[in-house]
Amino acid sequence: MGQATSAAATIAFVTDSHNPDSQNPDPDRFYFRQLLAGRDFALGNELAVGMANFAYLIGDRGTGECMVIDPAFGVAELNAVAQADGMRLTGALITHYHADHCGGEIMGIHIEGAAKLLELTQIPVHIQATEREWVLKASDLSAEDLELHQPGDTVMIGDLPVQLVHTPGHTPGSQCFYANGCLISGDTLFLDGCGRTDLPGGDAEELYYSLTQRLSQVPADAYLFPGHNYSNQPMERMGDNRERNVVFKPKSAEQWMMMFGGG
Repeated sequence: MGQATSAAATIAFVTDSHNPDSQNPDPDRFYFRQLLAGRDFALGNELAVGMANFAYLIGDRGTGECMVIDPAFGVAELNAVAQADGMRLTGALITHYHADHCGGEIMGIHIEGAAKLLELTQIPVHIQATEREWVLKASDLSAEDLELHQPGDTVMIGDLPVQLVHTPGHTPGSQCFYANGCLISGDTLFLDGCGRTDLPGGDAEELYYSLTQRLSQVPADAYLFPGHNYSNQPMERMGDNRERNVVFKPKSAEQWMMMFGGG
């Protein structure tokens, strides 16, 4: 089972020699799958197709352990994909509380989410501590299901360290995951744009600091993997995104708030 260790809130992101030109940069050890809801799993689910959520499987081929990131739609299928790859789930990593990422109600439609996954396999659900009440209110998860983390914690999946980067803004406890030169960003940062801040718990100024400070140490040659398929490609180098993405154009918090603050 993945274990957490505490670290300073400021993360020293470590580059690696792998070149993730494919979804699996190191087939000998690093296990990584990017799966699109409504296309790769949850086929025929109209909400899944419309929401265009990515789920991820990440782990250590050497130990056969993996975790699923943002299991919302088709969770039994995600578990089956891992098993077919010779892996076993040891945990779930949740970027934030919204139903299309961890389960719950959206537009009057119930999404099974992580709670359904726990009926299939007893694993901890890793969230930021500041997201606890939001997750409990929005999903079918119980307090006993949750493994609470602080900014800068690291979760080990086998021998693979996954750094948990607290990135408030879209929600109070939003977090990104960094491992082996890959940043899984949830709804904090997309290839084009960033997450909304007009939903409950959103904070535009916090999102500015998450993008420009909390994620500033992510290496330029790291790969960005977002929470939704909103672009014509599934991933992009961080350096390229910083050059191209409009959310990085403002030069100050004041400019950011004028462009994205909604006021």
